[in-house]
Amino acid sequence: MPEGGGFQVRVENIFFDAAHFATYGGRCEPLHGHTYQVAAEVEGELTEDSWVVDFTRLKGILRQICQEIDHRLLLQTNSRILKIESSAGSWQVETPDGATYSFPSSDVAELPIDNTTAERLAEWFSGRVWEVLALRNSRIQSVSVEVWEGPGQRAAYKRLHLPLP
Repeated sequence: MPEGGGFQVRVENIFFDAAHFATYGGRCEPLHGHTYQVAAEVEGELTEDSWVVDFTRLKGILRQICQEIDHRLLLQTNSRILKIESSAGSWQVETPDGATYSFPSSDVAELPIDNTTAERLAEWFSGRVWEVLALRNSRIQSVSVEVWEGPGQRAAYKRLHLPLP
């Protein structure tokens, strides 16, 4: 981008519903759900047609990702706290206090993250958007994603394009 400025495209108000249980302080919060809201912002140089990226395309990418995890349990498969196993079409989860859960695989969105916090979800979403969009468009400089767990509660992650030395 030219020094001192750049172009941004932002889409908002993309929703999905999901259950999760985040971990903190060596413990696990109770299983519960949210109506999550997602927004994405892409920064970059304009194409010859004076676009950073088409709004409709960016919304479509977010909606597709949300559809994959909508009405499912968000399971942090890289948890440092939970004991997680997958076998015979189900996921078994044991919490540090000994509570055990069994979920049908079809109800689980297995995410390669260490915790299902809004921060990690924003990071995961930004990676997915980057894979679809930025790797095919060298003019994109960053992808930011915000995830709301509820009104007034949001986290964001900004993925930057780092030029080769």
